Amino acid sequence: MEQRPGAGARARYWFDTTLARGTSALVGWLVLVCLAVVVPASAALVWTSGHAPATLSGKVAAVWRLTGETMRLGGTTGSPARVALSVLLALVALVYVSTLVGLITTGLTERLIALRRGRSTLLERGHVVVLGWSEQVFTVVGELVAAGANQRRSAVAILADRDKTAMEESLQSKVGPTGRTRLICRSGPSADPAVLALTSPATADSVIVLPPDASRGDADVVKALLALRATARGGDVTVPVVAAVRDSGHLLAARLAAGSRGVVLESDTVTARLIAQAARRPGLSLVHRDLLDFAGDEFYPAAHPSLAGREFGEALLSYGNASAVGLIRGGVPWLNPPARTVLEPDDQLLVIAADDDTAEFADCAPLVDERLVAGPRPQETRPERLLVLGWNRRAPLVLREWGRNAPPGSVADVVADEDEATVRAACEGGDRDEGGDGDENGEGGDGSDWTCVALRGDTTRPETLAGLDLASYRSVVVLGQEPRAGEPPEEPDTRTLVTLLVLRHLERRTGRELPVVTELTDDGNRPLAPLGPGADVIISGKLIGLLMAQISQNPHLAAVFDELFSAGGTQLHLRSAADYVLTGHETSFATVVAAARDRGECAIGYRSHAEAHRAPGYGLRLNPPKADRRRWSEGDEVVVVAGEGRRGAVRSGGLPLPRRTPRG
Repeated sequence: MEQRPGAGARARYWFDTTLARGTSALVGWLVLVCLAVVVPASAALVWTSGHAPATLSGKVAAVWRLTGETMRLGGTTGSPARVALSVLLALVALVYVSTLVGLITTGLTERLIALRRGRSTLLERGHVVVLGWSEQVFTVVGELVAAGANQRRSAVAILADRDKTAMEESLQSKVGPTGRTRLICRSGPSADPAVLALTSPATADSVIVLPPDASRGDADVVKALLALRATARGGDVTVPVVAAVRDSGHLLAARLAAGSRGVVLESDTVTARLIAQAARRPGLSLVHRDLLDFAGDEFYPAAHPSLAGREFGEALLSYGNASAVGLIRGGVPWLNPPARTVLEPDDQLLVIAADDDTAEFADCAPLVDERLVAGPRPQETRPERLLVLGWNRRAPLVLREWGRNAPPGSVADVVADEDEATVRAACEGGDRDEGGDGDENGEGGDGSDWTCVALRGDTTRPETLAGLDLASYRSVVVLGQEPRAGEPPEEPDTRTLVTLLVLRHLERRTGRELPVVTELTDDGNRPLAPLGPGADVIISGKLIGLLMAQISQNPHLAAVFDELFSAGGTQLHLRSAADYVLTGHETSFATVVAAARDRGECAIGYRSHAEAHRAPGYGLRLNPPKADRRRWSEGDEVVVVAGEGRRGAVRSGGLPLPRRTPRG
């Protein structure tokens, strides 16, 4: 038998139904509840007062006055008409005051909500605008804060389609104190010109467009660049713009949208080049990271009219605390020009220094000890063996970039949980894309003779790597595997970390430390990676963020980094100190610079073999004073800017700035 609801349930249902009738019902209940409390309390106060009226009518009038004063109803006594008019006036005043308070409260609330959402227009000049949100935003903002540390006042505006408060909290926790730099967050889609105008891009020093983490991020970058054009007067962006795309298919569209003053990086190509260079020259990633980080030494233009008419080779020894690496002629950087290049009056030297105003002019030629300069040694070119563990979309680019400068007969073994035909086809297709004649063996079409061997296997299993002759490889590259279609996504870098654990296990068994180059996606996983001190770790997003921050502060550096990170031509090298000075003797760094000059190179630092495993520098010292003296050992290395030497420059279209061959 169905049980009927009780009296309490029916009362609650009746009450809820009454409230659902609207505002009038709410007001009525409020009046009744107030009267039910105020009237009995007022009566109790009157009846218990020692000065209460003697008559009942007097007591009722006293109760009414007290109730009226409590509820702001006037409390006037007398004829019913006077009482009614008193109540009417009190109600009018109450409605007026309540409405006024409500309007003020609503206006303030809407204003606070608008400010919380970040929808107010910036009134800034000379600031940096960052469009988009990804893991790179923390690197970019952190570098911009470091760059503005010596400025009296600077600002960075971040526009992303995220909650403003959430962005501010994330930046505060990951970037930390910002010093004199103010971080201003605005919320909204960067592809909307009306929202983009909130950041005042026309008055900014530069605009940085970050690629989102999503797969369709390149399309969002192009749309943001088009929105930037829509906000500009005449449709022509007049401020420097730095953007990045992953897929080369969007590169041309992004360059066209960025305009004549825009620089668009192809992040996958740049990352692949850095991995390939580190694979051929272990420890080079430390140099890249130091030069890209505003906390260390960077590239700066320096003008010294007194050097006009003198040769570039003399300028190499004309700074005591800076390292000259090239010159800027006609607005175009020229790295490592011939030593006999005569400097023109309008030339600027390109130097590596601690800051843009710290390069001090000094004659360091007397510091050179010609007796300790090493004579030329025969250079042996032997075939190299490279081991690549894992596969992703950048793997063909890494192999192609490595193969460009690999000696003839070199071999790249690829071990991945990927079809062998897919790996071989990707290697061959990468060579043909550059206009080569890649053959069925995976030999490069750029004139090199190297072979790509595909081996299928799971790199996270010890038995897969145990059968390899790890001691025969010059270096090992560990790439992160991307999730495949239809498979659930896993935590970034999980397979990479497991593969590194297996490698460390095999290193202990063989007693040989392998030069490993590791690609990580998340910078937070760097402390978890089981690697030796000073190992080469390429965190693609962080390096691209550092590169974008550097170019945003000095657009001339786009061509400089394009040359340094290219597959041929002028690059950064780590070479034996015995090629420059006699080991076992103490001499100044100026002697090393002079020896490198005689070889057609620019020495910018060194890496001490004895300190290669000591944090935080791992033996690397960039831009040491020319007067510094040390005893050079056989294992020490010198950091130089030089041509590849084996073949001429090979351009592969990384950064979009055009270059011409300077006169010399």
